[in-house]
Amino acid sequence: MASILKVDALQGITAAGDITVTSEGGAATQSLQQGLAKVFHSVDQTGTTTTLDSFNVSSVTDQTTGSSSSSFSNNMNNVNYAYNLTRDRTGSQNGGVVQTSSTTTPQTTSLRYNCFQENFGSQDVDRVCLSIHGDLA
Repeated sequence: MASILKVDALQGITAAGDITVTSEGGAATQSLQQGLAKVFHSVDQTGTTTTLDSFNVSSVTDQTTGSSSSSFSNNMNNVNYAYNLTRDRTGSQNGGVVQTSSTTTPQTTSLRYNCFQENFGSQDVDRVCLSIHGDLA
């Protein structure tokens, strides 16, 4: 018989933030908190830069054409977090790349990123997305 567990909060026994999950095969465990995305952000840069959807994001700033900065509601513990950046390819917005800013390194409070066309000209896009894994402060 299936069970349903309904809770408002999970807390480890050894330490409040220490919850481990056993792998499918049962041979390994991992920290639940380490496997969770700490930030995700979907942004429309065309026209007025706006948030389409987000988690742990307080605001988005339009820096210049193709360049935006996402500020976090809760800071990261350090700047060594892992981030993933993607962008849509729609209509006249042919393939291109999105990368972190060459002039601004990742911060514990925000991440700045730039979108480029195939010829590496800056371009505002319909949707640029980021996700971040790492430790919150």
